[in-house]
Amino acid sequence: MSGHSKNAGSNSPAKTGSLPFEEALKKLETVVEAMDLENLPLDTLLAKYEEGARLVRICQDKLSEAELKIQQLEKNAAGEMTLKPLPSDVPAE
Repeated sequence: MSGHSKNAGSNSPAKTGSLPFEEALKKLETVVEAMDLENLPLDTLLAKYEEGARLVRICQDKLSEAELKIQQLEKNAAGEMTLKPLPSDVPAE
């Protein structure tokens, strides 16, 4: 049962999930532009809206992921500061 990545189909959700934030944002902008400028039929509008909603979710996921990383780094930095004396506390020779 190897090769399980292949049977997800050509439109695998893993691919959209790993979309870089900037790319997702750019795609979202083009979707919004198309919806604003073009006189699209309703079903096309709905499809665009769904795509946009998916891209928004990807962007939100990436942002909260980044937020967690930042919090983690801040926590580590704060922990290190309390553990180690700051260089300014060391008396000058």
